[in-house]
Amino acid sequence: MVFNLMKKDFSSSARVAEIRTERFTVRTPVFMPVGTLGTVKTLSPLELKELGASVILGNTYHLYLRPGVDVIERLGGLHRFISWNRLILTDSGGFQVYSLSPLRRIKDDGVEFRSHIDGSTHFFTPELVVSIQERMGSDFIMPLDWCIEYPADYEQAKRSVDLTLEWAFRSKKAHSSGKGALFGIVQGGMFEDLRKLCAEKLVDMGFEGYAVGGLSVGEPKALMWEMAAFTASLLPEDKPRYLMGVGKPEDIVFCVSCGIDMFDCVLPTRCARNGLLFTSIGKIRIKNRSFQYDELPPDPFCDCYTCRNFSRAYLRHLFVNDEILALRLNTIHNIAFYLRLMEVIRERIRDGSFSAWAKRFVETYPSLEGLETEEPLL
Repeated sequence: MVFNLMKKDFSSSARVAEIRTERFTVRTPVFMPVGTLGTVKTLSPLELKELGASVILGNTYHLYLRPGVDVIERLGGLHRFISWNRLILTDSGGFQVYSLSPLRRIKDDGVEFRSHIDGSTHFFTPELVVSIQERMGSDFIMPLDWCIEYPADYEQAKRSVDLTLEWAFRSKKAHSSGKGALFGIVQGGMFEDLRKLCAEKLVDMGFEGYAVGGLSVGEPKALMWEMAAFTASLLPEDKPRYLMGVGKPEDIVFCVSCGIDMFDCVLPTRCARNGLLFTSIGKIRIKNRSFQYDELPPDPFCDCYTCRNFSRAYLRHLFVNDEILALRLNTIHNIAFYLRLMEVIRERIRDGSFSAWAKRFVETYPSLEGLETEEPLL
């Protein structure tokens, strides 16, 4: 993996870069749709390519349970298994330490999970997690870490940092094949001194990229922004910076201004399946009765397949009647919006207009409802 910094914003820490691999070149800042089980829900790999996605996410914990790493490896690796010839980042299962907390026990040498599928017990060590991702052929590999909840006290946050650092060291030793780029993950809860300690130790170990973990776990938005900005400032400029699991449009724009390069979140796909559409003129809840006779496309300024062909009235009809096509068309549009957002961000950084545009976007977008045709923010 080669990280090539191409352009920096003159009045913020925003930057445009390329991540080059033998398989594919990614332009950053980049949004990575989440495909936990090797599929971005409702969309085919071809549709994702046509929308412009360059990286998708898989999840080590879930793919280990089903279909199993032996199946994936025997069938040619994860890229071949899911028919995706661009890049794949796989999470380590560290988020499941947080999200499946009733089903896990944390020990010094790893995490014991009780399967949410059948109750069977599985022990994840740092070495096993790296091995699974190498066998699947992941392009970006995440080490086992401990993502804590909010609020958490200082003692718990310190223990999570200590174990995350120990597991990172063991993961780096285990990553001997040279397959995939191994990232270090900064934890530390909402405590600046712990995040600083964790970041400094990880940088000393020397990873190919660095991730900011443990945010968007229930804390207030202002605190999340504060911790994201502080942590990003601690990370090397010559390596990619990845903010894990943060994905509201205004959050992405703000965190790009802090120097973050990579983002993932289930928000656009999950919201699509629940009838919430993101547009350049605000958010739309497509089930609302106000759209019953609305001839406009979801976003009059969007050229995705959904917006070129269908009205808000038709999408509402599909959604209130539980038609599967509603989920697909909504998801196509939301992913198109997120990828277009990243394209606009890159354009704005390159032409020097990012900071003024970002300030307006962050202040305006959260309250916008796309009920009328207004000046678009993208």
